[in-house]
Amino acid sequence: MRILIVDDHRDYRTWLGHHLSAAQPGADIVDHEAAGEDPWPEGFAATDWDLVFLDHRVGMHDGLELLRDLKSREDCPPIVFLTPQGDQHAIARALQEGADDFLPKGRSTHDHISRIVREALRRGRRMPGAATRAADEDAPSFRLKGHRFLKALGSGSTASVYLMERERNEQLAVAKVFRHVPDRVDHFAPLQRFLREYEVISGIRHPNVVQIFDLGIADDMAFIVMEYFSGGHLGERLAKGMPMQEALEYLAQAARALAAIHAVGVLHRDLKPANIMLRDDATLAVIDFGVAKLRDAAAELTGLGEVFGTPYYMSPEQGEGTPVDERSDIYSLGVVFHEMLTGRKPYVAGSPIAVIWKHRHAPLPRLPKSMAECQPLLDRMMAKAREERFASADELLAAVVALQAPDPVAEVSGEPGT
Repeated sequence: MRILIVDDHRDYRTWLGHHLSAAQPGADIVDHEAAGEDPWPEGFAATDWDLVFLDHRVGMHDGLELLRDLKSREDCPPIVFLTPQGDQHAIARALQEGADDFLPKGRSTHDHISRIVREALRRGRRMPGAATRAADEDAPSFRLKGHRFLKALGSGSTASVYLMERERNEQLAVAKVFRHVPDRVDHFAPLQRFLREYEVISGIRHPNVVQIFDLGIADDMAFIVMEYFSGGHLGERLAKGMPMQEALEYLAQAARALAAIHAVGVLHRDLKPANIMLRDDATLAVIDFGVAKLRDAAAELTGLGEVFGTPYYMSPEQGEGTPVDERSDIYSLGVVFHEMLTGRKPYVAGSPIAVIWKHRHAPLPRLPKSMAECQPLLDRMMAKAREERFASADELLAAVVALQAPDPVAEVSGEPGT
């Protein structure tokens, strides 16, 4: 396998090449700095490469023009376009010109890069015009007024997710589409839950809660259009844990998000690293309230004993299917906090049922000695009995702030300047 990096910054090429070598052991990684009028390596042929990383600016050349040139060639390899940090316009233009994916420069992680490589290689080579055909195939069968389709991001059993561009201001957004609106009343509860929770969330204006732009029902599907996060999700940063003060800063922001949603009567019920998104400025926002519930609508929409959530992050009472309150979300956030500090989940087992059992019966997890000052905080967040946990997210936040260092958390990315 051969991978080409075309970028003018030597340090960045070296850094990216290191991550690509780790993601694809044995691959031939070649980096190239354009010199003069020809942006490509000597004797360049598109067929020689399995994957190309192309910068938005290569010497005197516009990266978008080079992208168009490559896409017009026979048997073009997949292309990942390197975009400036925070430049949503560049992302949209690159995808419209046929880039298979994009990589924002400035806050990328190894997991993010590895995922992009896997997805790009899976799509494989394309003949001229195939990028347009593939985009047409990936595009939804409906049109959301005021939005342009850019890229399919993923699909599950009940919903698909798309990257869109808002026509009014060219801002990137994510559309989550809940397919096949049921026509039977007894099948309508999940959709009711979906719409009612997001209607409430859309009224929240808080920096740590996802911004909802639009929601509704069209034809046989329901949809929400929300903020796009170029920094990925928290789970992509947890492989080795993170410095204690950085973890405390993220914990404080997540606690503020819980305080905001609890104040309007919403329980998240599925808080996990993949539902905590990161912006370019290192702020985070909580997303995906698809299994949340309105406390006051519990009897109407959720039958007693119905279990929602992800077992690794479930509170003991949630795993047992008993009624939950704000303290269940605090427990889940405690599990996330443990993973931020250590890079490991506190409870693992061979089956979901066994994990749920551990949440109720296994001893509380112990932190390394270097993080001992966080142990009382973690113990109270993850107490087995909800009465022993923090009573509210505001109370949790006060405890977190008391532990934080006076100096702001320094951003530690490891990625060279671009």
